[in-house]
Amino acid sequence: MTRVPPPSSTSPVAAEVTQLRRELDQHLHSYHVLDAPEISDAEFDGLMDRLLLLETEHPELLTPNSPSQRVGAAPLDAFDSVKHELAMLSLNKCSTLEEFDDWLERVGDRLGYADFKNLEFTCEPKIDGVAVSLLYENGVLVRGATRGDGETGEDISANVRTIGAIPLLLRGERIPAKIEVRGEIYMPSLGFAVFNEAAREKGEKTLVNPRNGAAGSLRQLDSRLTAVRPLSMFCYSAGVTGDWQPEAHWDVLEAFKSWGLRTNPATSLVTGRAGCAAYIEALLERRATLGYEIDGAVIKVNRLDLQRRLGNVTRRPRWAVAYKYPAEEATTIVHDVEYQVGRTGAVTPVARLEPVFVGGVTVSNATLHNMDEIARLDLRRADTVVVRRAGDVIPQVAQVVLAKRVEGARPIEAPTTCPCCNSVLEHDEEEVVVRCPNFGCPDQQKERIRHFSSRLAFDVEGLGDKLVELLLAEQLIANPADLFDVTAEQISTLPRMGEKSATNVVRALEKSKTTTLPRFLYSLGIREVGEATARALAQHFLLLPMIRNASVEQLEEVDDVGPIVARRIVDYFNDEQSSALVDALLARGINWPEIDDQATASDSAPLAGQTWVLTGTLEAMKRNEAKARLQALGAKVAGSVSKKTTQVVAGPGAGSKLKKAEELGIAVMDEAAMIEFFATQNNA
Repeated sequence: MTRVPPPSSTSPVAAEVTQLRRELDQHLHSYHVLDAPEISDAEFDGLMDRLLLLETEHPELLTPNSPSQRVGAAPLDAFDSVKHELAMLSLNKCSTLEEFDDWLERVGDRLGYADFKNLEFTCEPKIDGVAVSLLYENGVLVRGATRGDGETGEDISANVRTIGAIPLLLRGERIPAKIEVRGEIYMPSLGFAVFNEAAREKGEKTLVNPRNGAAGSLRQLDSRLTAVRPLSMFCYSAGVTGDWQPEAHWDVLEAFKSWGLRTNPATSLVTGRAGCAAYIEALLERRATLGYEIDGAVIKVNRLDLQRRLGNVTRRPRWAVAYKYPAEEATTIVHDVEYQVGRTGAVTPVARLEPVFVGGVTVSNATLHNMDEIARLDLRRADTVVVRRAGDVIPQVAQVVLAKRVEGARPIEAPTTCPCCNSVLEHDEEEVVVRCPNFGCPDQQKERIRHFSSRLAFDVEGLGDKLVELLLAEQLIANPADLFDVTAEQISTLPRMGEKSATNVVRALEKSKTTTLPRFLYSLGIREVGEATARALAQHFLLLPMIRNASVEQLEEVDDVGPIVARRIVDYFNDEQSSALVDALLARGINWPEIDDQATASDSAPLAGQTWVLTGTLEAMKRNEAKARLQALGAKVAGSVSKKTTQVVAGPGAGSKLKKAEELGIAVMDEAAMIEFFATQNNA
């Protein structure tokens, strides 16, 4: 048998392997570090598959730092301990500008500075993740370790190698022979939401919060499990630097970027106390839009020689401080679980809490979504729970603290009748929610009227929630059509409603009678018919009678309408009570101009011909504002993802729409990228 010699380092196979590794490393850097992918996922997978094939056929070419070796190490029995050459310090904290000024004063006393107008500081977000140390020798990643107690951590090398934002090989010039890079591994908000959504669909345990998700991922003894977790990393300081002696912390960060390490773009170099204070305030305002969780800002004296002069005390540096923002999680007690009925009849459980300050506000209620969520949490009355509120997101019960459960706590039973009208609740097998089937349910009517008069529907100025509740309580109205029969005299007799206010409300109602067909359709509150779907229906059919009489098949011809939505529309107009409401509204004089079927976006508009989908929670910009800006640029904003979709904007909580976009290979951006895109259009 003739033995085939291995390919030489100059053979075509070896050259191709080298080129593939170079390309894959570049694409990993573009995707994870620069947030600017240059090829599609399918193209990347094709390159990786080719490399894996060549390395399988020629194992002698396999190297530990090949991109193919990021995943697949055998599970460990336990983590080895790692002794840090330089201690990984913790930070002193402050939570007010007065406390920050005290820190500055102590810095000034030690440095002999009378004022700080010319002293430079680096300011960066305090990432809510896991502090780690990466050791590179001759540009090669040789070890990853947790901070541990600051002196000794755990070797998590196999796990950090699975994270695309961490280069296995440093790039660029003047790389020290030995450099220890320190930073924070974290779980992005979008990745956390998508992971939990998938876990819920599979009936698996969800992650409590992104920080716990990151910590748990790095504690996996099987790196293949870590590899499927959505982790990333920001590098923020150097430990051991060998013969490299930078002059300032900012120089360290600039060097990191040149070597292919990911640093936080929200980091700034500022001067003086005023610069620090402005950064702290600005970062707090941006907190909900960053795409990852922070719990404060870190302020560091920039010059390293000054850092050395200031030194450390009890394992904390004197030259840095963490300015802590209000916590977005807190523990409290669930006193009771009550149920609310929405405009579509959906019955939602709500936890009544011992009031607790979280995320900058006092919270006394938190959503529990549905009974499946209560079962997943194993929630019981009198339980101690972790309440979470991030940005403007509705407070949620994230976890039950089982160690504090009182003896004899009983499980919460699902309701069988409507808490408002006592109708027997219905459970659709295709949904996790239960619904009240009574169209005339008072709670449904209240929510239906509130929706009808909301800004995106009839936009009745002065008709707030309190007034709607008073009108219902006095039995002056029972449905949206009744609003147009109420007189100013009747309204003026209600508490806190004078004659002038009452007259203004009646005038606003009369003015709202002239509307548009999309607004009218949206105002009806048909299940699954949001603003975009209402607009699509109007543009497709042009006339209300055409929509009312359309079949499921005809409705499915509309771009934004699938079989489920089509069935919801048909069922609504076939229902005797809802159809009667439509007739009653038209009888009150509701009208709109005819739709010009030739009216389309200008072909010269930047997004003409494109279809965009917004999903998840938008935290910096209201959804209707984002829609309006996209439409102004010529885009169609749809409510569902299809092959015709051009771009998806996904915020925290994005679920099935994001999953479908990924399956179809549709481009996805986060809210920050969308806002940046708008800025480029404004400057164009």
